[in-house]
Amino acid sequence: MTTGQGPIYEVTFFVDHDVVDDHGEWLEDHVRNSLRLAGMADCRVFSLPDKEDERARRVCQHFFETDEALDEFLDGAGADIDADCAAHFGEHVAISTRVLREDNTHQIPLDETPNCLNCSARLRGQYCGHCGQRARGRLISLWELIADAFGDLLEIDSRIWQTLIPLMIRPGSLTRDYLKGRRARYMPPFRMYLVMSVVFFVVAFFDPREELSLFFEPQPIEEAGVETGSTDSDESGVEEDVNDTGEDCRVDASDIEDMPDWLARRLTPERLQHVCERVNLDDGRMLMDKVLDKVPAALIILLPLMALVLKALYPLSRRYYVEHLLFFVHFHAFFFLILTLEILFSRLVGLLGLPEGAVTLTVVAVSLYVPVYLFIAMRNVYGQRRFVTFLKYMVLTVTYGAGFLLTMLGALAIAAFSI
Repeated sequence: MTTGQGPIYEVTFFVDHDVVDDHGEWLEDHVRNSLRLAGMADCRVFSLPDKEDERARRVCQHFFETDEALDEFLDGAGADIDADCAAHFGEHVAISTRVLREDNTHQIPLDETPNCLNCSARLRGQYCGHCGQRARGRLISLWELIADAFGDLLEIDSRIWQTLIPLMIRPGSLTRDYLKGRRARYMPPFRMYLVMSVVFFVVAFFDPREELSLFFEPQPIEEAGVETGSTDSDESGVEEDVNDTGEDCRVDASDIEDMPDWLARRLTPERLQHVCERVNLDDGRMLMDKVLDKVPAALIILLPLMALVLKALYPLSRRYYVEHLLFFVHFHAFFFLILTLEILFSRLVGLLGLPEGAVTLTVVAVSLYVPVYLFIAMRNVYGQRRFVTFLKYMVLTVTYGAGFLLTMLGALAIAAFSI
């Protein structure tokens, strides 16, 4: 037998026990015929241990001298294995195949294991056939770390760009491709949604002068007619503001008597007055910070609710609930993406000193594109006529607006009672 390092084409047969003997004879003929082929270095068969209540497993490995010999085999005799086996045994035999390479154990240093350091699978070649990790552990350079972190951003054919470009300009195409099984080329939907949402909230609400104020010089504080020696008047002014706040926020029991009992037990007059006073003390800045912290969770809650609406709008589509959920995951990811680009463009306009009309034009374009995008996405994914889609689109937008308002009010209420 040759010990060359050419590719190995492995065929695993799952055989019903009542045809094992017949299949064994067929497999012997197959081995004899394979050994006559040009470029075939060896062909051998072995059995895997049988398990109760499972089919017998027989493995046939074809050893080739070169990659070209393997390609010729796959285009010729190898392509007929499935058909020939099905013609002889029908559904009594199932087949799985894979291409691997002979172990290079003599090339592995003594202090290294022939098994994968990540998943312990047997190594075949320089990469693990089970998890994909490189076979040899080694120190990597700083440049390789940077390339690992930003490689997908710099490669034009990476999954990021293959996902973001159709997400932006081809409404519904990602959802349709995913449902048809074309998935490996794209980022996973929920990962993409989380990435887009995080990027949006960082771009929209991260203020470097506030969050990283240590690295900026302090701004001069404007003094509007306040004398340094007027401490008594300052104290009296603060006391007057506190008193005014207390008067403005006074809540009586009669104000909540019409509320449901379960809500009235939680929204007591004392609690409502405390919330009002806290909001007035800093003009609602703390409340807004709390609300912004709750918005991502509120939008995640909105996703399954809107998927239910789609399920109700398309009762005859024979689609599972999760397929409707996928539609809105992609739509929300698109929404975060286009808002992020709009914010970045607006800031770029300010930095370059371009006309402010460019920002206004961008806002108008986005405001028109988002609803059009949703309509086209519904058409592409669900495939109904324009008029029917338009009616369902109107229902969806109304319920979406109501759901968005309710989830935001919920976020506001939770934020208000957490300050």
